[in-house]
Amino acid sequence: MAVQNFSPALPAPAVAAPYPMAQPGYGKRSAPDQLPSGPDDFALLPLRERYIAGFIEHLPEGASMSVKCLAKQIPLYGQQAIASALTALSVAGHLRRVRCAIGGGDEVRWVFRTFWSRNARDNEWWASRLTPGTPQPVPTPVPVPVPEPTPPAVPPERTAATPAPEGSSPAYLALARLGHLDTRLPLSADDCAALEELAEQWFARGVNADYLTSALTAGLPAEVTSPFGFIRGRLLDKLPPVLPTAPTPPPAGAPVPHVMMECTDCGAPGPAEALPDGLCRPCRQPKSRIEPAPEPPVERDVTALVAGLRDLLKAP
Repeated sequence: MAVQNFSPALPAPAVAAPYPMAQPGYGKRSAPDQLPSGPDDFALLPLRERYIAGFIEHLPEGASMSVKCLAKQIPLYGQQAIASALTALSVAGHLRRVRCAIGGGDEVRWVFRTFWSRNARDNEWWASRLTPGTPQPVPTPVPVPVPEPTPPAVPPERTAATPAPEGSSPAYLALARLGHLDTRLPLSADDCAALEELAEQWFARGVNADYLTSALTAGLPAEVTSPFGFIRGRLLDKLPPVLPTAPTPPPAGAPVPHVMMECTDCGAPGPAEALPDGLCRPCRQPKSRIEPAPEPPVERDVTALVAGLRDLLKAP
């Protein structure tokens, strides 16, 4: 006789709930002028900060950035760990919290936003982008975009290159530092001279020496058999895009929103120059450990204690 199978069907896979969004005008805002995303983003951060930074990076615009909400969505860390990580990301240059006044007349209200930058930025960059009226640094204009060079099978310039004379370019000096930053990337003088032109294309696109060396040394394999070929490949593959030469001015007559930065740790508002690394003065000071006050000694009745001991001795 055939036996019917009454096993229940497998349950449908659970669908992850969408990340909670903040009220309109609040939440996450991506900072301007960011370089494209890459596999080495946040590679220099500690493990906890790298994990939380990667989570924030994939959040949509307007997502809630409160510590409580992030802790609910990241069960690996509690609220205190999330708050400490956000402070560390602010010091590292990835995050700033601001208050923005929107509206006009009697309808002005303050909204709270968290600006996020995948690329680490210094205090001057944050102040120029988030504080109205601060002079904007204008990068050196690029007259004609540099085309992507095609690597030949055997680079002949390597054998013909000579060491750069005194007064070497920033590109040459950045390449020469690689062997000191990581022993897997020792470049000779001929190697640096041969790769100098490729490195100069990075500087022409607005990056500095620290950014260049970080991009070239991040995520290295256990062994680099050919430092010259490895660095040459990264210079070609990771060449950043051409950024606009100047920020787009707002339309004529458009109101400029009033922006006030706030401390990432305690939320105290203030001008950008008073909050370096996104922290106010008290939060930048090392936290002193407060020892609990010692408990007062307990006074004991000696007479009652002696009487109790005598009773114990008399007991059978």
